[in-house]
Amino acid sequence: MSHEQIPSPESLDSFGAQLFPARRDSAAARAVATLIAIISWFAFVAQTDITIGRLLARGGGVLDGLDRLTMYLTNLTILMSALCFTSLAFSLKTPVSRFFRQPSVISAVVAYLAFVGIAYNLLLRHLWTPTGFRALVNESLHTVVPLLAIAYWIFFVPVFRTSLRKSLLWLVYPLGYLLLTLWRGALSGFYPYPFIDVNALGYPRVLLNASLLLASFIALMGLFIAVNRSGKPVLHRR
Repeated sequence: MSHEQIPSPESLDSFGAQLFPARRDSAAARAVATLIAIISWFAFVAQTDITIGRLLARGGGVLDGLDRLTMYLTNLTILMSALCFTSLAFSLKTPVSRFFRQPSVISAVVAYLAFVGIAYNLLLRHLWTPTGFRALVNESLHTVVPLLAIAYWIFFVPVFRTSLRKSLLWLVYPLGYLLLTLWRGALSGFYPYPFIDVNALGYPRVLLNASLLLASFIALMGLFIAVNRSGKPVLHRR
């Protein structure tokens, strides 16, 4: 194949942008988005009930439970997933819905879900073994929703144009979470994850761990952007 025959990234983007919007508004796309939204809301509400109940049993209050709930990246990300896929399922006309229906925003949300799932299954799964209803909630949070979201992204999210500025915006959420969690931990003494527990590890080790996690997310983000830039050619061969 000559150089002239090789499609440029721009032409691939254009082809993907024309192909995928029709699929995004299809019955299948709405069905998958609805399923993800339902499971996300179920997992978030159930986890909220579990967390508040645990804090009440220890003598705390509802606000203490909500404070603890929001210290976990998983809980914040599953709420983001619920809002995003509800917007996709019902095409609501609110500003929040319009924001979450942007292909670049959907892609960022799916990347966050994928990161949460990978980090949990590699770093945290061995720390506890939930059973019964809590096992169902746990798998919904860390396995089912991330996998369904990735499938939705592959098949239904339009190819979008990327830039360095837009890509860097994806880092606002994980960096903001990290800084806020370290600040809240310094005030309360509670850190939600063992690899950022300053009390046990000290700041140098925590910052090293955080840097490694951030580098891992950047690599995952780069993978999503590379697949997007390719025009998702594996699907074009159908």
